[in-house]
Amino acid sequence: MTIFDLPASAWLLLTSAAFLIGMAKTGVHGAGMAAVPLLALAFGGKASSGIALPMLIMADIFAVAYYHRHANWGLLLKLFPWAAGGVIVGTTMGTFIDDQQFRFLMGIIIFISLGIMLWMERGNKERVPNSLAFTASMGLLGGFTTMVGNLAGPVMALYLLSSRLPKNEYIGTAAWFFMVVNVFKVPFHIWGWHTITTESFLLNLSTLPLIAVGALCGIWIVKRIAERFYRIFVIATTAVAAVLMIL
Repeated sequence: MTIFDLPASAWLLLTSAAFLIGMAKTGVHGAGMAAVPLLALAFGGKASSGIALPMLIMADIFAVAYYHRHANWGLLLKLFPWAAGGVIVGTTMGTFIDDQQFRFLMGIIIFISLGIMLWMERGNKERVPNSLAFTASMGLLGGFTTMVGNLAGPVMALYLLSSRLPKNEYIGTAAWFFMVVNVFKVPFHIWGWHTITTESFLLNLSTLPLIAVGALCGIWIVKRIAERFYRIFVIATTAVAAVLMIL
């Protein structure tokens, strides 16, 4: 199937999601979560996760190419093993979660993450990310949510915002995290869930120009947001995306 074989409604949802994914990977993080329900409407819940993954990886490449110098590898190396465990748990549990249960569960997780973020913004909580329990729980939850529904954005926003990273270091660290974890997920989608096929990948390739345009728009937007407003911007866009997931 190519983009030209889709019904008009599915074509509009797919192309909108591709543009939003591109924006999300270069800094407008809530936009990526807004893309999740669009793809679910077009292709169904589990199938949409396989449609989304190669698009996310293509967008990850744009983000890493632009922000690769700003990554905090100390944080990443602590997160990766736990995230891998979360992906494996998500692969196993994803078989037993239907679409409606999944959407409701993810919405609840997002709102809990937002509540903790806002709580941290009101006080000096720099010591929290140094806890092994906090890092392990965020890594496991990030791996689980990204495998089941490509919804680890709020979890990583919670962890990275609480780490008080500067704007570009925040984006660069998130870019590397998601590219590595998303590539790790590919075999599970191909041989475990069978949600990535040759036909679906060709469909993904047809969205590459829109992903690129979205990525450039994301860079343009982030450059025009002051450092002190960026944290508020991430929280606000995540909140909007959480409402979309619940609905």
